[in-house]
Amino acid sequence: MAGSRRARGGRPRPALLLMLLLHLRWPQVAGAAGARWSGPGTTPHLQTIFLGRCAEQIALQNPELRDKNCTAIWEAFKVVLDKDPCSVRPSDYDLFINLSRHSIPRDKSLFWENNHLLVTSYAENGRRLVPLCNVLYGRVGDFLNWCRQTNASGLDYQSCPTSEDCENNPVDSFWRSASIQYARDSSGVINVMLNGSEPAGAYPVKGFFADFEIPYLQKDKITRIEIWVMHEIGGPKVESCGEGSVKLLEERLDKMGFQYSCTDDYPPVKLLKCVEHSTHPDCALSSAAASTQREAFYAVQGACFIFPLLAAFASVAQM
Repeated sequence: MAGSRRARGGRPRPALLLMLLLHLRWPQVAGAAGARWSGPGTTPHLQTIFLGRCAEQIALQNPELRDKNCTAIWEAFKVVLDKDPCSVRPSDYDLFINLSRHSIPRDKSLFWENNHLLVTSYAENGRRLVPLCNVLYGRVGDFLNWCRQTNASGLDYQSCPTSEDCENNPVDSFWRSASIQYARDSSGVINVMLNGSEPAGAYPVKGFFADFEIPYLQKDKITRIEIWVMHEIGGPKVESCGEGSVKLLEERLDKMGFQYSCTDDYPPVKLLKCVEHSTHPDCALSSAAASTQREAFYAVQGACFIFPLLAAFASVAQM
């Protein structure tokens, strides 16, 4: 092996020393070059992050969940860490889901595809809306990765399988299970945020929303579905309402008997996107509207001052 070669005089090569240090301190970095799977490895400090998020969610965001036991939830979750990384099924998370699930406020569910960060920003940690990443069982796994080593005990910090490697991988199975439960617990007005600038289409016909959320929506609990097709500021408008894959979604919902509406660039979300692009032409309408509102405000304030003043003058003139 090239890595076992030594420099003259029997001293290890500097690169070999560096690799040794990396293996000792950051095993997930050192092994990246020899990664077996296509996905990133287990997130360092997984248990600490998991338990911390669980405690934060309960203490600060959902105090009504104070009866939840974060340690028990972790114990139910970590069962999959002892399984082969390509043999983890959604059902392996059943106990975890049962221990961590809770009700979702009516009219607050927010489904999405291809705009995770925008969704989390708009939701404001569940204050405005409650996407999957803001319910307890979604929060503890958001942006994390995990898997066991293939032929050994312990976590694999080098790489973990994705759907490109095998279907029943730990992370995808987790989100399938969580998505199904989230869809079942959603009620009232259902909000859906899609990315109309996504080159492959706003609505993936094979995706989590299509395969693990729409089929599990409870029709008798849902009033209507509101679709928001958002476009990147300055980006291409690949699809809009009534076009391409969005039209396929609308047709699917219609066949399922759901009432729905579709809005391009839903104004409240677009205003949020324009915060970082206030001078861009795509945001000019929002700026003009804001200016008009300010002018109207000042006009009202001025009237409130002038009318009493005129009345006072009139009163003096009559004396």
